[in-house]
Amino acid sequence: MTRLPVIVGFGGVGPAGRSSFHHAYHRIIWESIDSARRQRTVTALAAMMNLGAVKNGQLCRPDGSPFDAAALAALEAQVLDGTLIRRLEQERFDPDQVTGNAVLSVLGEGGNVITVASRDLPDPLPPGWQVLHSNDGKVSVAVAAGSQLVVETRRKLAVQSGGQLPSGFDPAALYPSRFHPRGLQLAIIASSDAVRSTGIDWSTIVNTVHPDEIGVYAASAMAQLDGNGTGGMLQARLRGNRVSSKQLPLGLNTMPADFVNAYVLGSVGATGANAGACATFLYNLRLAVEDIQSGRRRVVVVGNAEAPLLPEVIEGYAAMSALATDSDLCRLDGVSVPDYRRASRPFGDNCGFTLGESGQYFVLMDDALALELGAQVHGAVSDVFVNADGFKKSISAPGPGNYITLAKAVAAVRSMFGDDVIRNRSFVQAHGSSTPQNRTTESRIMNLVAGAFGIEDWPVTAIKAFVGHSLAPASADQMMVTLGVLRHGVMPGIKTVSKLADDLDDSHLAIALQDVDLGDRAEVAFLNSKGFGGNNATGTVISPRRTEAMLAQRHGAQAMAAWRARQEAVLEKAYAYDAECLAGPMQPIYRFGDALIEESEITIDTAGVHIPGFAHDVDLNLANRYGDMCK
Repeated sequence: MTRLPVIVGFGGVGPAGRSSFHHAYHRIIWESIDSARRQRTVTALAAMMNLGAVKNGQLCRPDGSPFDAAALAALEAQVLDGTLIRRLEQERFDPDQVTGNAVLSVLGEGGNVITVASRDLPDPLPPGWQVLHSNDGKVSVAVAAGSQLVVETRRKLAVQSGGQLPSGFDPAALYPSRFHPRGLQLAIIASSDAVRSTGIDWSTIVNTVHPDEIGVYAASAMAQLDGNGTGGMLQARLRGNRVSSKQLPLGLNTMPADFVNAYVLGSVGATGANAGACATFLYNLRLAVEDIQSGRRRVVVVGNAEAPLLPEVIEGYAAMSALATDSDLCRLDGVSVPDYRRASRPFGDNCGFTLGESGQYFVLMDDALALELGAQVHGAVSDVFVNADGFKKSISAPGPGNYITLAKAVAAVRSMFGDDVIRNRSFVQAHGSSTPQNRTTESRIMNLVAGAFGIEDWPVTAIKAFVGHSLAPASADQMMVTLGVLRHGVMPGIKTVSKLADDLDDSHLAIALQDVDLGDRAEVAFLNSKGFGGNNATGTVISPRRTEAMLAQRHGAQAMAAWRARQEAVLEKAYAYDAECLAGPMQPIYRFGDALIEESEITIDTAGVHIPGFAHDVDLNLANRYGDMCK
């Protein structure tokens, strides 16, 4: 029997806050939650933003004094304003004063004489330069006409909106993050949040399975492009600095997996980083799902982290006319100052997408192990389909691949659960990038598939309206919100759009512009992704309620009763972790140089490989998978 990949934990950080325990989801459906959930959402965000924490069961200021009613109202406004898409803040760089260089040509027949510090004089001298005299650490140099000088300048970005982490939240301050690019900081914190949210000690999981039955799959699409990664390496000499020994290795796009193995889990199991532009998360999720289905892995941590809110990346996408610039937003609305909160408008009248930053990770187990450990069941992933676009005129142009992935995903669910589920109990998390081309092409794809399968008024939403486009983790953002919808029933509407664009193909679709209470109709979700270069993917997520029904069908009532009994302690520990986060800064797992494996103690025989620190050996009793072909 094919094993079912069950989601037993999830976590991360993004523009909506902390993902675990549905805090970020509740920020996104803020208008649809009751006062108790609002208070808990504000508390979770205040703890992240260093504005308050729970002390003795009460939300208090950082100095420990309680909030009064007026202060609580002000706090609520502050955390709402400091989350989701908004104007770029100056915590990392000033979008009005971005550093750059200008090249100046020296004019005049005889050139010019400049005086510089002796230590700054280039060696060897550029062609046409001549030292005239030197004194007291200063050098006078004749610069020949036609020479070029580079001087530092400042410029204003044309794009000033972004899906930023909550104001005041500094991932670097949560652990010893020296020289770590921001994307890898997010990987450490997000993977820790996911693992700790399970309510099961990682050591318990490790001691239950063979070491090579664990996998970690994660990547970034753009690698780490800030000063501590590839960006710093490429800019160092141009800025008069030296390349460091860390910038190249920490810049690799495999690091969101490598860091998790080395500093969070201490895993010696399978690892990988599958990159597929905007579909990168689903590419890695497919590896996780297929590994669990086949029995190669019993536990997989899968996710992505990306921090692309950098001037160079913003200008790169803006040069492609892919981003919503301030001037285009003003032109759309007929105003002089853009509405930054509404910069991303999937399926509405729009002018480009909005970049965001995010780190999201998920813990998956096979169904038998999930029951054995009393794990939480947040849902299951039944399939992920990936297809390319064929020949292309432009690398960013759409193609047929996404028609295939979405159609196969729907067909697979129909084969599992029948027509009623796909027609009346499913919804779509659209890629919804907020570009004019996406709104027409993706709406046509969804509409064509819906019509083919007899689906009417298919609920559709697009999470990028709130958190922006985080590139590699874009579908991980979709997954995070989807787990909230499947648990609580409320699908967020695209509230940044007042009306749908006139050029959509949506006769079979119900693209939501306000939150929709699907209730128990939220049983299956399709996560759709359309990436640059023809990287198309669609993943299927099944609700916890239907997942439990599948588990009961396979394992029986007695096994389910035993699972529920074991789950009580798991839930208690998980909620204790959530309370810990509400009471102060998050405490990520970071084990630098801890519990190192002594290679001299590794032993091997024909039955297995024994590695110190692991309860079970790596099993070498491998079956012949090719049968009679080997005779």
